[in-house]
This record gives sequence, structure tokens and C-alpha cells, in this order.
Amino acid sequence: MGSVVLFLTLTLLAVTSSTVKSCPPSDRAALLAFKAALHEPYLGIFNSWTGSDCCHNWYGVSCDPETHRVADINLRGESEDPIFERAHRTGYMTGYISPAICKLTRLSSITIADWKGISGEIPDCITSLPFLRILDLIGNKISGDIPADIGRLTRLTVLNVADNFISGTIPPSLTNISSLMHLDLRNNKLWGEIPRNFGRLRMLSRALLSRNQLSGQIPSSISKIYRLADLDLSLNSLSGPIPDSLGRMSVLGTLNLDGNKISGTIPVSLLNSRISNLNLSKNAIQGQIPDVFGPRSYFTALDLAYNNLKGPIPKSIISASYIGHLDLSHNHLCGPIPAGSPFNHLEASSFVYNDCLCGKPLKAC
Repeated sequence: MGSVVLFLTLTLLAVTSSTVKSCPPSDRAALLAFKAALHEPYLGIFNSWTGSDCCHNWYGVSCDPETHRVADINLRGESEDPIFERAHRTGYMTGYISPAICKLTRLSSITIADWKGISGEIPDCITSLPFLRILDLIGNKISGDIPADIGRLTRLTVLNVADNFISGTIPPSLTNISSLMHLDLRNNKLWGEIPRNFGRLRMLSRALLSRNQLSGQIPSSISKIYRLADLDLSLNSLSGPIPDSLGRMSVLGTLNLDGNKISGTIPVSLLNSRISNLNLSKNAIQGQIPDVFGPRSYFTALDLAYNNLKGPIPKSIISASYIGHLDLSHNHLCGPIPAGSPFNHLEASSFVYNDCLCGKPLKAC
């Protein structure tokens, strides 16, 4: 009798142990409902989503080692994974992101990227995932608005919804995400103004908002983001002046404002800053190029083309420590092109379509 009890006890322990080590049935059911809303016809990435334990050998699914709850969904349509190499193609998937994903309440990261055909909207309930740190949906056909309550995701460090069809405005609550480090909203259909208190995102290192329909002025509060290294607001409909404070940011290295309706003059601070890649082309910037270049001026690229700049090319530009690419074309500049570096390696295309520039590489004065 005692041996029978011992056998039953050990069996029960084994069953309990295997149950504990596998994902909860509710997580498995949520994943299968998520999968049911998607169609991936070429690679068979969901073929592995079988059996009771979604924590082991389910492609793109990872679980917390202690709780065995689903923690990460990582599905990338462009990958070096063998499943892609064998198929000799990138991924393609249609369907939509099911709200069932929100039942996975311990999710830390959601990456459903570069599948090219996933449409529908971002489920509003995604803002109820308290542990979410990464939301990466780049490269699909997702439409609709960014969820209004996105600011509830207080642990979020990465928000990437670039290369989709997302419309509406940037939600005011976005600036509540004090942990956000990487924001990529490029190439969507966002309109309206950049929130004035954008500078509340103090941890941000990259803010990429290009190729939208954003309007209004560049918020001066951006200069309070002391970690910001890359700011891309190009190809929008932004207007007004460039905040002078942008040139006093300690780590800002890339500033792309090209293709807007920006007016006013070039702030002196931008030409003696940490910025090494500065693109102000295709705007309505007026006045002269400030004659303030010096040893601190280091530019891998300086593009001021297609503006309304007048006057001479400043002589101090030859005292810049380095200028790799320079484009001053399509302005109203006049006078001699300074001799020496960086002008001795530039082609005529850098200076054409001005009022009366002369000297190498253009015609002699």
C-alpha cells in the first residue's frame, strides 16, 4: 500500500513539475489566437507552434525562466535565421495584430517587424501591458492612430512604428514615457504639431520623425533632452525658426531638418556645436551664412542647398577642422569661393545656381 502511495505521489509531482515548467494554458491560447489572425504563406514560421509548451521551440517566443509566462515575441521578416536562408527570401505576412496579444500580460517585448503586409490597427489594449519595454512594428501596412494612452507604458524604452500607414497626431501622453530611449515614427501619415513638451523625454537618444505631415514649429523644449544624439524631422511641413538652443546640446551629432518650410536665419550656435551632420536644405531660410566657423566646426556633411541665403561664403569656413560634404547650391550667394580646404576637393555641383559665385571650381572671378 505504501509503495502505491509513493508511486502516486511521485507521479503527481512529475506532472506538477512538467506543468510548472511549461507555459500556462492561457498564454498558449492567447498565442494561438494571435497566430490565427496572421497568414504567413512561404516560410512556415508558425509550423513550430504545436504542443502544449509554448515556452520551448515555438519560433520567436521566449518565456521568463522563473514564471514560465511568455515574455517576448520576436518575429522579424528580415533575418539571418536559417529558416530565411533556406527559403532564399525575406518574409511576407498578411493579416492583423489580434487584441489577443494583450492577454499575454507579462510581455516585455513585441517585435513584429518587416513583414510588409500586416495591416489593421495597433490594438488599443496594448497600452495595458505593464511590463512592455519594446514595441517594434516597423515595415508593415499598419494604419489607424497611435493609441491615445501610449503614455501608460511607463517602462517602454523602444517605440518603433516606422514605415507603416499610421495617421492621426502624436498623442500628448507620449511625453509621459520618461524611460523612452528610441522613438522612430518615420514614413507614416502623422499630422499636427510635435507636442510642445517633447523635452520631457529626457532619456531619448534618437528621435526620428521624418517623412510625415507634421506642422507647426520645432519645440524649443527638445534642447532639454541632454542625451539626444540624432534628431530627424526632415520631409515634413514644419515652419518657423530653428531654436537657437539646439546648437547648445551636448551630444546632438545629427540634425536633419531638410524638406520643411523653416524660415528665419541659421542660428550661430549650430556652426560651432557638436553637430557633425547638419542638413537644412530645401527650406525657406534667409540671411547670410554666419561667419563663425572655427576649430570646433567639424562636419561630415553640411547641406544648406535650396534656401534663400544671400551674401558671401564666410571666409572663416576654411578654419573649420573638417568639412567632408558641403552643398551651398540653389541659393542667392555671391562673391569669391574661398581657396583651400574644404573647397579644393568639392565639385561645381556644390555651388551652382547661386547669384554670382565665382572662383574654383566655378568660373574665375
